[in-house]
Amino acid sequence: MSRLTPDLKFASPAALACALGLLTTLALGGCAVGPDYRRPDAPAVTRYTARPLPAATVASATADGDAQRFLAGREVTARWWTNFGSAELDRRVNQALAHSPSIASAQAALRQAQENAQAARGGLFPALDAGAGATRQKQSGVQLGRSSGFGPYNLYNASVSVGYTLDLFGGVRRGIEAQMAQRDFQQAQLDTTYLTLAGNVVTASLQEASLREQIRATGQIVAMQRTSLDIAQRQQQIGATSLTDTLAVRTQLAATEATLPPLRARLAATRNQLATYLGTTPAQLAISPLTLDGVRLPQDIPVSLPAQLVEQRPDIRAASAQLHAASAQVGVATAAMLPQITLSGSAGSQALRSSGLFSAGSGVWSLGLDLTQPLFHGGQLLHRKRAAQAGLDKAAADWRQTVLTAFQNVADALQALDYDAQTLAAQATAESAAAQQLALTRQQYRIGATGYLNLLNAERSDQQARISLIQARAARLSDTAALYIALGGGWRSDAQVASQKP
Repeated sequence: MSRLTPDLKFASPAALACALGLLTTLALGGCAVGPDYRRPDAPAVTRYTARPLPAATVASATADGDAQRFLAGREVTARWWTNFGSAELDRRVNQALAHSPSIASAQAALRQAQENAQAARGGLFPALDAGAGATRQKQSGVQLGRSSGFGPYNLYNASVSVGYTLDLFGGVRRGIEAQMAQRDFQQAQLDTTYLTLAGNVVTASLQEASLREQIRATGQIVAMQRTSLDIAQRQQQIGATSLTDTLAVRTQLAATEATLPPLRARLAATRNQLATYLGTTPAQLAISPLTLDGVRLPQDIPVSLPAQLVEQRPDIRAASAQLHAASAQVGVATAAMLPQITLSGSAGSQALRSSGLFSAGSGVWSLGLDLTQPLFHGGQLLHRKRAAQAGLDKAAADWRQTVLTAFQNVADALQALDYDAQTLAAQATAESAAAQQLALTRQQYRIGATGYLNLLNAERSDQQARISLIQARAARLSDTAALYIALGGGWRSDAQVASQKP
């Protein structure tokens, strides 16, 4: 490293002040080395799926069987969960957003990044420090060029010093740029946390409602099968049926009852998970029951344009911020290899007694200009620059992967809604047919036109059809929420949409 200090012995303070002003102007107006950030272009596509989706899904004559219309080019609203028309669902999401520790953690991380960005801006300004001290010292005769030195004495000093490193090549500005990009990253991470938490609450709530419906339907089936068992036992006693028929009914009843504990266990686990999302413990969870009938299926589904998805989806914005930070770090590493000019100055007072500070003749001052050019650092600076470039390449690849994954998520959700509508229509038809078949088989059994095995098969088919219909309804609602999430949820916690926050 070469360190060159010009001789300032004959320079006047006025001349040095002029030089300082000139160099500062040059530093602020100088170029910043390294690449200027430019976000990559979004994929040049106009739709998400391989084949165009229909304008609307199919409809079925059952609950949640209305067709859903895909509105291309529409933006997702920030509070998208209100489209499900459930006050209880809204209350749960609002409670989660207000009390979840994950939100508090993301908010603290954002504040930390904001303060770091502000701290980095301080590098653009001179550093001003004040100092005061007292020393006791003795000088030797050798040091003074005489046979004897001065005895011990006290030296008091007070001074103000100024130091400023000129940002000729933009290393400081690139560092500020990197910190601001990290702030943007944490902003996007906060939005991701909002979106993920809201989505988790909605999907868990729909899962809870589905499990409640399945348990209720299974309980009704158990009650009917117990009635059938009582009838079979009475008929066996009078010799109208055999023991085989009674055992068949008892086996079917036991098999149905065996499905209840797993459903109840899943319901308990879902409620425990909801408690965590809502920022409380399972023992403290206080929520009202939510039913599928109490949740409205959104019929008008906004489908943002692919170019808009890149702007609004928070994980893509986070990847863009990381790419921006990586780009700035290349400039920081490049500037570290170039000359640095540091200006310094101090003014103060020195005296042998503290009372003599600031008296006539005690003033001291200094001005300095240092030029530092790195020459040899064992390859550290070069390899740090290469590492920064590799980090930029990685961030660019991560951005592309994030965008591809986002487009896949949207395509999956759109196609799922189309297939969910078809599945629901088929399940509704199957449930209606199974219910009619069961009613007809019971009538036939009462008049002796059919046997117990046919009745058991009809009951089994009806049970499966009812449970499958409940699951299909819940899946359609959950996949609708998944599409809102895949589109970015419309949530932005920055100043642009601060009024939309709950």
